[in-house]
Amino acid sequence: MAGSLGGRVLYVATALPNDDPDLRRRVSLHRLRRPAAWGTVEAGDLDRVPGEADNWDAVLLDSLTLWVSARLYAVGEEETLASFGGFLEEISPHPRPFVLVSDEVGLGVVPESAEGRVFRDVLGAANQRAARAADEVHLCVAGIGVRIK
Repeated sequence: MAGSLGGRVLYVATALPNDDPDLRRRVSLHRLRRPAAWGTVEAGDLDRVPGEADNWDAVLLDSLTLWVSARLYAVGEEETLASFGGFLEEISPHPRPFVLVSDEVGLGVVPESAEGRVFRDVLGAANQRAARAADEVHLCVAGIGVRIK
């Protein structure tokens, strides 16, 4: 979808591979598959993304799930949601399209651990805020996208 928004896409990578060899491998493969015309910002913090977007046709943030996960355990629930709310306010008037990719974690079983339930709730709240702010919302199931807003 982001490719159809224009040739010059700013890809915002939120995965922080750190010491995880499997994630480092996946990130390397993903870098190789991205179009050469795309730019990349690796962002644990979304503050600089709106300013970087000025030089691109569109912005693809992949993924909100990984960003929430990293941010939640670094700064807590309230700061994570406040930071994301500020990001949404900042990109709202932006002339470039922003595409946010996130997982829907509320459709499965209730996580067994308290930590897992907090993550599900915070990501669910972030997804709801993103959906309210978005012009369009699409749900992808088995590789098939369905517009729900």
